[in-house]
Amino acid sequence: MGSLEGKAALVTGGSRGIGAAVAEKLTALGARVAVTYQNTKPDNGFAIQADSADPDAIVAAVEETAVHFGRLDVLVNNAAVFRVGPLEELGREEFDHTMAVNVRAPFLAARAAARHMREGGRIISIGSNVAVYAPFPGFALYSASKTALIGMTKGLARELGPLGITANVVNPGPTDTDMNPADGPMADTIRGLTALGRYGKPAEIAAVVAALAGEAGAYVTGASINADGGFTV
Repeated sequence: MGSLEGKAALVTGGSRGIGAAVAEKLTALGARVAVTYQNTKPDNGFAIQADSADPDAIVAAVEETAVHFGRLDVLVNNAAVFRVGPLEELGREEFDHTMAVNVRAPFLAARAAARHMREGGRIISIGSNVAVYAPFPGFALYSASKTALIGMTKGLARELGPLGITANVVNPGPTDTDMNPADGPMADTIRGLTALGRYGKPAEIAAVVAALAGEAGAYVTGASINADGGFTV
């Protein structure tokens, strides 16, 4: 996987779940890591309170990270909201908030981060398996927001490639977090849709992100990588 010694990273939504696992993994590999949080401040590390629905706050978090560390090498767009339900229950307010957090914030963060990145910079967004395959009703809004990340990533890869900056999206499958616990009411059904027959662990998603952040990801850009236990095969 390789060392990230000397690198500086920002993980949005890094106080819990996949984001916390990513921050922990990047730190273990030697990176200096900042995280954003909305409500619950992490016990360790450089934490910035920022609501990803606020465009000024997310850009300010990028700038604060770059100033604090004197550089920025890795951006992980992880913060997201999970709005699912029947179409009649998802109106304009839900649409606007979902797109603000899940699409606008990653775009603005990437735009701000690219200004600080040198050759070897990495932009990694956390997508979702339901951008590829939506097995249940009620996912139209959430799936749309995560599918948008795939198109955004391809555009970033093309535009930033000449600068030596890569952009990729990782699509986790069912992962054991408080948002989608492995012992939840639908867990057995969801588990049965994976080829491996189990939920993933946040650390397993973090390992994929870390590989893309290091030298192993140097020639990977514009990719949409499914870390989903075979959910989408």
